[in-house]
Amino acid sequence: MSEDAGKLRLDKWLWFARFFKTRTLAAARVAAGDVRVNGTRVTKRSSTIAPGDMLTFAIGEHVRVIEVAALGTRRGPAPEAQTLYTDHSAPPPPRETPVPQNPGYEGKGRPTKKDRRQADLSRSRHLE
Repeated sequence: MSEDAGKLRLDKWLWFARFFKTRTLAAARVAAGDVRVNGTRVTKRSSTIAPGDMLTFAIGEHVRVIEVAALGTRRGPAPEAQTLYTDHSAPPPPRETPVPQNPGYEGKGRPTKKDRRQADLSRSRHLE
């Protein structure tokens, strides 16, 4: 039995856990130095991780802080992948839904038939 029996390559685990769509993308992010293992920046794709290690990396504008819970043996479905880690990331800020800008209707959205009739009446009074 080898020394690395309880360890797995970092790029492979990131792919197993479905943080990256392909193993090549995961390896490229590791090689670029975008991933930290236990607070230390890692640039070797073949770096090994074990359960209990903390990973920090950014996906888009969201920084993920992940604790490795299990190593896994394959890239399975998403529910299976979610059992491989514990997410310690801060929740993303809530999205603000834009209010449609429709002048004359104070943000109520699309005018109703009643609103259109009143607008037509007010326009015809201005023409007289």
